[in-house]
Amino acid sequence: MPNTSPRSASADGAERCALATPAEVAAYLGVPAKTLYQWKYRGTGPNVHKVGRHLRYRWSEVDAWLNAQATYDLAG
Repeated sequence: MPNTSPRSASADGAERCALATPAEVAAYLGVPAKTLYQWKYRGTGPNVHKVGRHLRYRWSEVDAWLNAQATYDLAG
């Protein structure tokens, strides 16, 4: 899966990942946004942060969570 996470440069020139909205993460993962809210409630989805009253995701944490989901062995 291609890394489509948006990045921006900070004032000191360092590159930073932008925070993602639930809609952006849902589109990236190919699931309905409602599924993200259910995963948050159950504690099973990617790590989510509250910014004020809004939910935001760090792209690096979404990718880490996605990689952790592929830990099963199909060769079994």
